[in-house]
Amino acid sequence: MPKEPQAQNPNFRMPGHRGPGPRMGVAPIEKPEDGKKTVRQLLRYFSRERRMILALLLVVSAVVLCSVLAPSFQSRAIDQITAGAFDELGPVLLWMVGLYLLYGVGTLFQSLLSAHLSQRIVRRMREELFDRIVNLPIRYLDSHAHGDVMSRMTNDVENISNTVSQSLGSLVSGVLTILGTVAMMLSYCWQLALLSCLTVVLNVVATKYLSAAMRRFFRKRQLLLGSLNSTVEEMVSGYRTVVAYNRQEAVIKRFDETSDELTKTGIKAEILGGSMGPVMNLISNIGFVIIAAMGGFFALRGMISIGVISAFIVYAKQFGRPINEIAQLYGQIQTAVAGAERVFAVLEEPPEDKSGERTMEGSRGTVTFRKVNFSYLPGKPVLHDFSLEVRAGQKVALVGATGSGKTTVVNLLMRFYDIDSGEILIDGVNIRDIGSDALRRGAAIVLQDTVLFSDTIRGNLKYSNLEASDAQMVEAAKMSNCHAMVCKLRDGYDTMLSGSGANLSQGQRQLLSIGRAFLADPKILILDEATSSVDTRTEKNIQDAMVRLMRERTSIIIAHRLSTIQDADVIVVMDEGRIVETGNHRELLRQRGRYYELYMTQFAGQKT
Repeated sequence: MPKEPQAQNPNFRMPGHRGPGPRMGVAPIEKPEDGKKTVRQLLRYFSRERRMILALLLVVSAVVLCSVLAPSFQSRAIDQITAGAFDELGPVLLWMVGLYLLYGVGTLFQSLLSAHLSQRIVRRMREELFDRIVNLPIRYLDSHAHGDVMSRMTNDVENISNTVSQSLGSLVSGVLTILGTVAMMLSYCWQLALLSCLTVVLNVVATKYLSAAMRRFFRKRQLLLGSLNSTVEEMVSGYRTVVAYNRQEAVIKRFDETSDELTKTGIKAEILGGSMGPVMNLISNIGFVIIAAMGGFFALRGMISIGVISAFIVYAKQFGRPINEIAQLYGQIQTAVAGAERVFAVLEEPPEDKSGERTMEGSRGTVTFRKVNFSYLPGKPVLHDFSLEVRAGQKVALVGATGSGKTTVVNLLMRFYDIDSGEILIDGVNIRDIGSDALRRGAAIVLQDTVLFSDTIRGNLKYSNLEASDAQMVEAAKMSNCHAMVCKLRDGYDTMLSGSGANLSQGQRQLLSIGRAFLADPKILILDEATSSVDTRTEKNIQDAMVRLMRERTSIIIAHRLSTIQDADVIVVMDEGRIVETGNHRELLRQRGRYYELYMTQFAGQKT
């Protein structure tokens, strides 16, 4: 991870930044900034699934038709029973059974089609998003929290998937059900239809106010739950520090206060959440009473039959249900569109410029910086008129205080960032003319913070050269002093690394990263001092391996321990993005300048 962007950018977030912890409960409704644009972008994915959408619409229409027609046959059956026309009852009952069977089968197919549609759309979106993330410039990933990028890949895409699978069919079905039910009710008795709508209005009003109150308390519960999880996470990860300073009581008190507040809020949220069903049932029952009473009155006056009253009770239930569902779906759709907006924001980011027709075949590895200027943020330069030549096979060390620009030099050489002005040349060829893939194949980096993957040791070593044979891999392991360590493991090179190498020590992980660099056989080698957190014996193994790795290669070393680079051909002392001194170890000590101050400070055991 580059260190300079963090130093220069006050809003810079560390990659992998963790929030308050996982959140549970009812998610608050999120609103997109430009919903129309996002919906248009989403429709592009739907347009590729026209056949499946058409099939889904046909099935939904058939299901709605069955649900609307079934009560009318029920009404006819009751009227025939009342009139004693039992001879005509059989066909009507068969029609009812057929409609309900078709309704059940259609509902099943609706669910299956919705699931297939959502997964196909989300699969395409997920693949495009991952492809874009992999090809984003380093600048983007350095300036955005890794947790936020991962959330777009997981949570936001999953919200879209759930909404498509659950909401699309329900939304279309709800609208068609409302229209069909109203038409049937009006065709039977418009007066009773209007009375039935009164309960629907009460339903909508109650849902609106109860939902608003629920969202308020559920949102507060989420925040408190996040705070509680954060407290637990900090306590577990920093347990040694908590115990060392005897802060157990303070941690317990903080946890209890948050837990008590969470309990009170949770009770209120659950009460409101549990009241929704009873309130809706109460209003529905009131509606049934109104229909029964007024329907009986209309029946006595000969306006409608007894069977129509039965049909109206079913229609009233059918009429209110989709309205409530659509009201609830609105929040879910809004949240999904907001998530889609975040996904499209990543998809719209321009990919890394990897252009360049030249390769590094036959390269000797001479690196030249000519009057390079660079800034992570406009108006805040990090490198000033930086000029340096590293001859082929030479070992050059960059030293200086944190924020002096050492890591930035490496970032620019690898084309992780583009320079503002000046030139960077390899064997006289501008790196902008060399394709990024070719440039990085010709270079290898060994970082202080070792990066290993959840794979076998074999897979991690061959990560830098997938075409390498097992013999080449073993030779690289021997050269990097890790072969003996690997052979002691039960499965040898097939040992699976858990948690990105968590089952190995820091020194063992570092030796594997050096072995990986050996297998890459680079022309240019970049080393970030890697022995600061290991014991003396392991440090000696790592140093020996690094010496062999640097042999006959152009090497650029970012040095933190000055004692490790005393044999460098050239030591470059940097301060605030400028070169202030150059020379070998003895020459710089004789000058008694900035390097001498750094060396004596470290020798005295103080931090630089």
